[in-house]
Amino acid sequence: MKVLSLTEPYATLIKMGMKTIETRSWKTNYRGELYIHASSTKMKKEYRENLELMNLVSKEELNYGNIIVKCQLTDCIKMDDDYVDKIKKEDRNNFITGIYEKGRYAWILEDIEVLSSPIKAKGHLGIWNLEKLENDTKK
Repeated sequence: MKVLSLTEPYATLIKMGMKTIETRSWKTNYRGELYIHASSTKMKKEYRENLELMNLVSKEELNYGNIIVKCQLTDCIKMDDDYVDKIKKEDRNNFITGIYEKGRYAWILEDIEVLSSPIKAKGHLGIWNLEKLENDTKK
């Protein structure tokens, strides 16, 4: 299974359905099933101090060190000024939960399903593979 590790609170915001676009500096050609892993890395101070961001999630909901969501990565869009302006105007939650700049990439996540049991995992950079599921992954 393909997995993407994110720092918190971003993985949990995907789990909550508040974040459906993951912004990255790099493009991926991968499309298909993707699991979201909440990194065990502690939240950066700048995130904790961003009140608009932190008002979307409570600290009790965070999921450090676990794969928590299954979704479909359906597109990877290179951002231009029009795309950035559109998200800023029409999708405030996604705008404040990503880095929207010309030249970056918007990974579109659909069919987000919360796992019934989180899967403990170390995590890695980039899209990585987890060969064996130890827990049930159904809703």
